[in-house]
Amino acid sequence: MGVGAETEARPDRHPGVATAAAVIPAYNEEATIGPIVEVLCATPSLSEVVVVSDGSEDRTAEVARRAGARVIELPFNMGKGAAMREGLRATTAEVVVFLDADLVGLTSEHVAALLEPVLRGQREMSIGLFEGGRALTDLAQAITPNLSGQRAVRRRLLEQVQDIDAARFGVEIALTRYLKRAGIEPEEVILRNVTHRTKEEKLGLVKGFAARMRMYWEIVRYLP
Repeated sequence: MGVGAETEARPDRHPGVATAAAVIPAYNEEATIGPIVEVLCATPSLSEVVVVSDGSEDRTAEVARRAGARVIELPFNMGKGAAMREGLRATTAEVVVFLDADLVGLTSEHVAALLEPVLRGQREMSIGLFEGGRALTDLAQAITPNLSGQRAVRRRLLEQVQDIDAARFGVEIALTRYLKRAGIEPEEVILRNVTHRTKEEKLGLVKGFAARMRMYWEIVRYLP
């Protein structure tokens, strides 16, 4: 089960082998995690929703559990890559969709569109890109699409990325670098009217900016 404590497992809505599962790494995201889990639980192609509370100090785990997710609580903040690894270990699904825990405007249609190319066997991975949510996040993803945290991935591919748990905020770069070396082309899926809360909105201007700089440093460490 890994290092986390699992609480109140929710039985799969579709018995047998899971077609696809959602895994959400979350750190202090009580304000947004509930609606995201509700959307995922209402998505027919998903058989389970796993939230990994990465050492959260707020009500993230409680809110996610009440919304219908299976929750794994890590004892301290280990970073996004490690949280994704624990979520992957918690499911047997052959396709895993990873989503950020601070999304705004997500619908079941967005999730289905992200999953479709991978479930149909057309791609090993798809990447969701914001459009029409708000100018700041749209521009950021237009400049650096490979940093998007919205991805559907085949399990066999994920298991070949050796340093995913060490790559904290650089996990998207680690995934993209592996695909490039393997000659695998991901599918880009537009997520219209989706955005996310910025670090400055969540933490205030000074703390948010500092957190953003730490995130960029983690990303730079894993640039090809």
